[in-house]
Amino acid sequence: MTTQPNRSDRWAAMGFTPAAADVDEPDQPVLVEYLSDGKIALITLNRPEADNAITTAMGTRLTEILETVAVRAQVRVAVVTGAGDRAFSIGSDLSQRKQMTKEDWLRQRQDFDRVLYTLRQLRKPIFAAVNGLAFGGGSELAQSTDFIIAADNAVFGQPEAMIGLSAGGGSPVLLPRVLPRGKALQMLMTGESVSAQEAYRLGMANEVHPQADLMAAALKIAERIANNSPTAVQAVKRAVRMSDGEPLEQAISIMMEAHWRSAVHPDRVEGIAAFIEDREPHFQDPDY
Repeated sequence: MTTQPNRSDRWAAMGFTPAAADVDEPDQPVLVEYLSDGKIALITLNRPEADNAITTAMGTRLTEILETVAVRAQVRVAVVTGAGDRAFSIGSDLSQRKQMTKEDWLRQRQDFDRVLYTLRQLRKPIFAAVNGLAFGGGSELAQSTDFIIAADNAVFGQPEAMIGLSAGGGSPVLLPRVLPRGKALQMLMTGESVSAQEAYRLGMANEVHPQADLMAAALKIAERIANNSPTAVQAVKRAVRMSDGEPLEQAISIMMEAHWRSAVHPDRVEGIAAFIEDREPHFQDPDY
């Protein structure tokens, strides 16, 4: 007969506790800094005392920031991270949800869906610098970006089934695309987490860095992206996303549309001239 773990063991395995109801709320639940002459948007989930658990206010603010990034022409790349040295985000704030009516819950769910949709649809490159715990919606937020780099203390998990939920922020679709299907299902069904090192081994995280070095590594990547043609970078992102799952020739057709548009774009002329003249290129911000 299988022995069921007692409650303390069950929740201790998750590695975190619900956010305290009386946690002091920051003035801004999400911060944004525009770096490198405005080319890089550094977005920080800012409730470190609550392991950056996502409240309704945080979701609303994050959507606003992503929408601003989308239309601010000079922004060429965005990075998402968490405040503090413990957590990227442990997902939805369950202490807040405990007080909600069914209508409140469903309304918040719509708000969170809007955040993730806005993130997935962002034309510009955006990646996650996961600086610690990434559970539930926090892990799904990271999965919804273009790629992930992680601190060596990062942990990824989908514990929704442990609290009676089917994951609803994208992981049943996204995890099997970045992990072996069986491993993704095991995580979703058991609530078991994976370390940064395991996520790297399996291909979920591109790089792992000591926590103290994570943001320097993230900004180095962001600078390299920002210094390339934003039109070309956005076109290749669209080609990758739009061709995913398509038959080979349809995928090639999508790729070639992006290629031919770049071939007649001024950035191609500037890029080749800079290479021949052995200088840095000066790419223009897109006019859309």
